Amino acid sequence: LFRKSADQSDSSALDNIGYLYANGLGVQQSWAQAMTWYRKAADLGNAVAQADVGDLYANGQGVPQDFAQALSWYRKAADQGNASAENNLGYYYEKGRAVAQDYGQAVVWYRKAAEQGQSIAQNNLGVLLMNGQGVQQDYAEAMSWFQKAAALSNAAAQDNIGYLYAMGHGVAQDYGQAMTWYRKAADQGNALAAVDIGDLYRDGHGVTQDYAQALNWYRNAAEQGNPDGQFNLASLLEHGQGTAVDVNQAVSWYRRAAEQGNSGAADAVKRLTGQAVTVKK
Repeated sequence: LFRKSADQSDSSALDNIGYLYANGLGVQQSWAQAMTWYRKAADLGNAVAQADVGDLYANGQGVPQDFAQALSWYRKAADQGNASAENNLGYYYEKGRAVAQDYGQAVVWYRKAAEQGQSIAQNNLGVLLMNGQGVQQDYAEAMSWFQKAAALSNAAAQDNIGYLYAMGHGVAQDYGQAMTWYRKAADQGNALAAVDIGDLYRDGHGVTQDYAQALNWYRNAAEQGNPDGQFNLASLLEHGQGTAVDVNQAVSWYRRAAEQGNSGAADAVKRLTGQAVTVKK
């Protein structure tokens, strides 16, 4: 049916065929074929397909990775009001990817997507408001956007609500509320939230200090590849907090954190082994 419609230059049908190839639904999965069909639809002005083409260029799927091409296609889709593309365009401005870094433009595009209910953009906009990047710092508005995203089960936003409560930014400091929101995010597999819960247990904020619980949460984050979780886990192992001292394991986790750019972890490896570690920039 899609192919029949596609023969009549139905851009939605063309995009749907691309989706089937991208996901291997009823056909052999093929990024190259996905790009072929997405591009047919995109060239007819289909905004969803334009965003899809951008995604394939961004991820190097079916084509060599090309951020400039991704940016171009995201802009085409964003100019038609596609929320996913608006968010991605905002991200490219925030990170300075294939374009000069411009937090103000990031705010503009995140807001467009956020106002359409795009939860990732709502969280991203909240972060810039929280940090005062490209916009006047506003914890209350940041919290409002985080809450909207959290209501859509966005784990990063749930973690950020926890952070605002933990720090008392824009709200009365409340470690109990921080723990509640961190747990919501961690239960969805958010590694940063697992680190944050570990910090509360390590420092005894809102809970009885419990190094064993901190160790468990740091390990949860570390095993997901989070460098802060890796560093904090290593520190507890080195000092025998919540566990027996295990310098070998500590060095192993410090090394993993260092390889992801944690300079403190690199210093710890050198201190414990005399060996230098190349820190990822």
